[in-house]
Amino acid sequence: MAESGKNKTKSSSPSSGFLNRSFTMHASMAESKVHLFFKNPPPLSHNRAAPLSKFHNSIDSVKGKVKKLRSLFESKPSTSSPTSPSPKESCPKPVLRPTKSIGSGFINPTIRLPGTEDRIVVYLTSLRGIRRTFEDCYAVKMIFRGFRLWVDERDISMDAAYKKELQNILKVKNVTLPQVFIKGKYIGGADVIKSMFEMGELAKILDDFPRRQPGFACNACGDVRFVPCGNCSGSRKVFDDDEGSLKRCFECNENGLIRCPGCCD
Repeated sequence: MAESGKNKTKSSSPSSGFLNRSFTMHASMAESKVHLFFKNPPPLSHNRAAPLSKFHNSIDSVKGKVKKLRSLFESKPSTSSPTSPSPKESCPKPVLRPTKSIGSGFINPTIRLPGTEDRIVVYLTSLRGIRRTFEDCYAVKMIFRGFRLWVDERDISMDAAYKKELQNILKVKNVTLPQVFIKGKYIGGADVIKSMFEMGELAKILDDFPRRQPGFACNACGDVRFVPCGNCSGSRKVFDDDEGSLKRCFECNENGLIRCPGCCD
């Protein structure tokens, strides 16, 4: 029995040494492979490099498109000849010149409004259909009210007869508003009145007109210049006793209004 135990120990010792030697050989080979991998890393595969190249190519194409768009919107310097005028010389600034007064022939002497030599007449509109026209009419009206003057305001939106009257005076079909007459003489539109007001010429012309009290307004119409017709109460129709039917009232306009008797007479 003792001998058999000795034989077993002898037979087991060579196998254990062989296993130990094989384990150390595999471990050394693995360490050498790891060392070579980190020392000389393998190149990227073609499948991984292809997406990166496509990505860089797409970026380059986007940059090219951006440069083309910038070239469209950026103004290029014009190669003008030395004899060609510069932009400043080709577009000179307008020079403001002083307007002429009434005595020096500022107004067109051929256009007159008879029966208004003692007043200021302004043809305008109170409708807001055309914003620029309404703003010009309002601006001119406020300029004259700033001088505290009574103005004969003839609103063509209240009475269509004023439009026909203005067309006959100016000898044109399409009239622009506002239009101003002072002492029966034609002055012009909003641009002329504004320039005369800024130059101080308008104040010289209006020195002869009497001033009203500050904050004065007509008690009958409230400075609207129109009131409802007293004959038909603004209905434009009256009853005829002889014929027993309704007839058109001829004392008012198409809107059933008349001129204010308190401030327009």
